[in-house]
This record gives sequence, structure tokens and C-alpha cells, in this order.
Amino acid sequence: MSSNVKETVIQFGEGGFLRGFVDYFFHKLQEKGLYDGKIVVVQPIEKGMCQTLAEQNCEYNLFLRGIDNGQVVNEHTHVTSISRALNPYTQYDEYIALASNPDLRVLVSNTTEAGIEYVGTEKITDMPPKAYPAKLCQFLYKRYQAGLKGLILLPCELIDDNGDNLKKCVLQYADLWELEDGFKNWIETENDFCSTLVDRIVTGYPRDEVEELTKQIGYEDKLIDTAEIFHLWVIGGHHEDELPFQKAGYNVVWTDDVHPYKKRKVRILNGGHTSMVLGAHLYGLTTVGECMQDETVSSFLKKCIFEEIIPTIGDTEDNRKFGAAVLERFSNPFIKHQLLSIALNSVSKFQVRVLPTILEYKEKFGKYPAGLTFSMAALISFYRTDKANDGEEIMKFMKDASVEEILKREDYWHADLTEMIPMVQEYYDLIQAKGMAEAYKEVLAK
Repeated sequence: MSSNVKETVIQFGEGGFLRGFVDYFFHKLQEKGLYDGKIVVVQPIEKGMCQTLAEQNCEYNLFLRGIDNGQVVNEHTHVTSISRALNPYTQYDEYIALASNPDLRVLVSNTTEAGIEYVGTEKITDMPPKAYPAKLCQFLYKRYQAGLKGLILLPCELIDDNGDNLKKCVLQYADLWELEDGFKNWIETENDFCSTLVDRIVTGYPRDEVEELTKQIGYEDKLIDTAEIFHLWVIGGHHEDELPFQKAGYNVVWTDDVHPYKKRKVRILNGGHTSMVLGAHLYGLTTVGECMQDETVSSFLKKCIFEEIIPTIGDTEDNRKFGAAVLERFSNPFIKHQLLSIALNSVSKFQVRVLPTILEYKEKFGKYPAGLTFSMAALISFYRTDKANDGEEIMKFMKDASVEEILKREDYWHADLTEMIPMVQEYYDLIQAKGMAEAYKEVLAK
């Protein structure tokens, strides 16, 4: 890093999503002369891609493709908004030194839905602590001790009230470590933990197109990223003066209440994805595009969205329009979204994205929704395969436990699902006995 680079953003997470979303926006702000500052990327877990980023001078190519107002759009950006990539497990001193940087103003994170959690076994002296909020508490404490101002925090994890929950976890660590009241007060008054909603389908590294795209850019890029054109970032706060995303022409909404935007997006788009992909994989498909072209799977998705999710959250014109737009986005011919990449950490995703609709549907209509309940049986069936990708303990348990034992894990589902056991068991037995194609037919007939 040259000495004249101003580092204003710290970002926990180096995956394709943040690189195809937040890092792109900051690149464009800089390009338009609206922002002066670079991003330092921090790897939130031991395994990651910071080494690869560093080897590429923290630069990569992003391809945004889709249909916009009937026109094909294909935008290529060589993204240069990142100054450094640090692994705190091997570069702890460099990482923690960032806390004392007076230029630092913004913190962004995407550590998956499971990332914002209070573990409670870490020490403040750990280098670094395990959980992301523990790392953050330690980092902010260093900043507080240096007498510096707080940060604008923009967590992008797809959980409700992600800003509030992140702050809550940080304060829990402050209590665990018996840190002084002055620090807790500084957390509350000098930092803005903004709850946010992010929306863009980022398909990541384009394995089957990489030769063609490499020819286009003229050199090997191990971090080529791909995404759709559509984007929406709803932020619970008002910082356009410091982060002029709207001025740059981006679909960023500053608001006092993220909830209505969040609920619609998480339930319809993410809930649609999660309810579809595991069954579709067992059915023999590999991408979302294939799902949309397959009459059976696309019919199943439409049933879930238009007959179960939307009637539950509100059968309004806006929600139906959003549902129709989701189907168009899923059908984007440029996007090859691998089902197995969406399947990562499916237990926590299901709990956040699908289960609330199932339970609210039951409360509203007096019965469980067939499609979404079937998708839970598909989830259990998927975790029996060697394609599941989740925490070790979860995978080990899900592989061998009975349907009843799985549904009784309240720590997984944050709800009592005892009533659902017979219906999920029936669907699970159907999948095992007749296979996915026949099982889909029976569910679609309901």
C-alpha cells in the first residue's frame, strides 16, 4: 500500500457478493470523483481468499449482465476500490492496527446469516477471537482506547435487524469481557449500526465462461466476479452526505425503516431460492436458469411464491410485481447461478428465509403450506447426500438424525415444530420412496 492511499472502509468478508455489490459501488463513487477512500478487506474466518486478492494487487474484474428495459446490458468493470486484504489469523498486528486509523469511517460486513452470533467463549486477548461480533468488539475497543470517533456500520448479512443484532452481540462481548461503561456508552452514541437490506444476485466465479472472459480481459484473473444488473441497497440511516450513492445514480435507499423492504425481499426472493434449490438439485438440475426452463420445478417455485409466500405477507400489487420481477431475474440468460452455491448453510438460511412464512401461513390459513413444507423434506433429503455444505456439527447431525429429531432441534429452527413432523415425514418418505420427480407431481397436485 502506498503511503498516500486513504483507507476509509474496513470490510469483513471477501466473497463474491461484497465484491459484486459494495466494492463495485465504492469503485464507482471514486471513479465519479464523489469519494476519496479505499477499502481494507478482512477475512472473517481462517479459510478464505485474502491471499488470492493480495496476489492480484486486490484488483479483479466484474461482469454485470442482464436485460434492462428490454435491452441487453453487458457491463465490464475493472474494480480497484480495495487497497489491502488482511487475514487476521496470520496478520493480526496489521489488522488490529487499522483500529487506530483516524481516516477509517465505514465498516461493511457479510459473514453469512450464521456470522452474527454471540458464542461467549472468546477472550479479549484472543488473536483474533472466533466470532465476528467478538472480533468487532475487540476492534472497536482498540479504537475507543485510541480516542477516535466511531463508525458507520453497514452489515449486509441477511438477518432481520442485522444492525441491531450486531450491536447487541458487540455489547454482550463488552459485558463478557467486563469492559468499562465509557466504552459501552461510546458504542451506543458514537457508532451508527445501520440495519440494511441488500439485493443483487451475484453469481461469482463463472467457471464455464472463464476462458472466454479471460480472452476478453487479456490475462488470468482468479477472482472474476459476475452478477445481474439489478441492485437495491436499503440502509436504515441517513449518510448520503458522506456516502453519496444516490448522487452517483445507484438504487440506494436511506430510510428510517428497512422492515417492509426487507420482509418482501427475504421472503420472496431468498425464500424462493431456498425453497427451490435443494429439491431441484435432487431432481437433477444444476443452475437456477435450468430450474426456470424446467416446467415442473418452475411450477413448484411459482406455487411457493404466488400461492404461499405472497398470500402470507400480503397479496398486494407491489408484492405480486416483485414476485414477477424475481421470476424474470431468475430467468436472466446471462446468470448461471449454481444451485450448490446457494445451498451453502441451508439450515440457517431456511430458518430465516422460509420457516417464518410456513408458520405465519399456518396461523393465517389454519394449515401448513404444501410447497414450502415439502421444501423442508427436500432439505432433510439433501443433507443426507455428500453435497451438503454447512457447519461440521450440523452436517453430522442432519445426515443421520430422524425427521422427528431434526424438527425438534429448536436451536436450529428457533421455533417449536412438533406439529409439522407428520407432514414433513410424509413428504420425506415420498421423496425416498418415489424420487423427486414423482414427489413434485404429488405436491403440485395439492
